[in-house]
Amino acid sequence: MKRFWKDVSVDAERGVRLDDRRVRTPGRAALLLPSATLAEAVADEWRAVGDDIDPRAMPLTGLANAAIDRIAPEPAAFAAGLAAYGESDLLCYRADGPADLVARQAATWDPPLDWARDRYDVHFEIATGVMHRPQPEATVERLAAAIAARPAFELAPLSPIVTITGSLVLALALAERAMHADTVWAAANLDEDWQAEQWGEDDLAIKARETRRKDFDAAARFLSLV
Repeated sequence: MKRFWKDVSVDAERGVRLDDRRVRTPGRAALLLPSATLAEAVADEWRAVGDDIDPRAMPLTGLANAAIDRIAPEPAAFAAGLAAYGESDLLCYRADGPADLVARQAATWDPPLDWARDRYDVHFEIATGVMHRPQPEATVERLAAAIAARPAFELAPLSPIVTITGSLVLALALAERAMHADTVWAAANLDEDWQAEQWGEDDLAIKARETRRKDFDAAARFLSLV
């Protein structure tokens, strides 16, 4: 699709306009944003379009479209998919060695678990290795309620954050400003970083990580602007 507009603006309803035409989602709904800062950020993506529209260069617009078209009609069902990560959260599965990795996991992963314990009054079962260990029913239910309480425009960026990190706890900590995005990223990639320190990285792993980081950063920025 070619660029057909000259000017991009944000109207009084926080809708993005291309000249005198309001941008619409793929589902033909008006693209109305929940905050002025997010509306301006989405508008900036449209201002930056060259001759051709490349959706991959417009991640905030894509997340806004998802919030309106996919999530808002059935937010409970969408939240339930994210809540499932609370049953096998990355932070609850620890290595049994070597000692420096065990210590690094404890130093990095214990603080967000402690925050979640205090914030939601929950208990976590910590497992060694990869064998599944069920979490207490009350923990799963309270974490599920915490994610279900989020509006569609928060669920949209939380979805890639949860799936990229493998941690519902980290995503909730980011949503509630209890952790910085860079700290969340470092915690989620602790094991991978440790392996790279021991054995080095290959080009494919580096490229895959760069792609994940780009998606993570876009989602974290979207969440911060809602």
